[in-house]
Amino acid sequence: MFLEHVNLVVTDLNKSLTFYQAAFPHWRIRSKGSGEWYGKPRQWLHFGDDFNYIALSDHGEGEIRKLSGHQTGLAHFAYVVKNLDALIMRMCDAGFFVDKGSEHPFRKNAYFIDPDGFEVEFVEYLSDLPSERNSD
Repeated sequence: MFLEHVNLVVTDLNKSLTFYQAAFPHWRIRSKGSGEWYGKPRQWLHFGDDFNYIALSDHGEGEIRKLSGHQTGLAHFAYVVKNLDALIMRMCDAGFFVDKGSEHPFRKNAYFIDPDGFEVEFVEYLSDLPSERNSD
């Protein structure tokens, strides 16, 4: 079993796409279209590869949950990367900067905030041993 996709409701497809293209330069727009979601028009697209993707729809309204708060909702989602330093450089070149991060003997990570306020973690594991990778 694996996670196939994450579906995010955003306010601006182009801004969101710029963020995720910097993070995943090997991904592409797999499909896109338009429609209506409970009476509101929307544009949508699927951005990914043949196995995983992020679904983006542009009918977002209102504020996202405060990351420093205690509201129910998405806290963050994370992707494993092979080279965190290269990802950070790509993100910075695209105008997105590390919000926070930490280092661990067997992994390092960086958190970014996307244009709609979703927190996205990227983690690079420095060990193949689960007991080391998953230690806290």
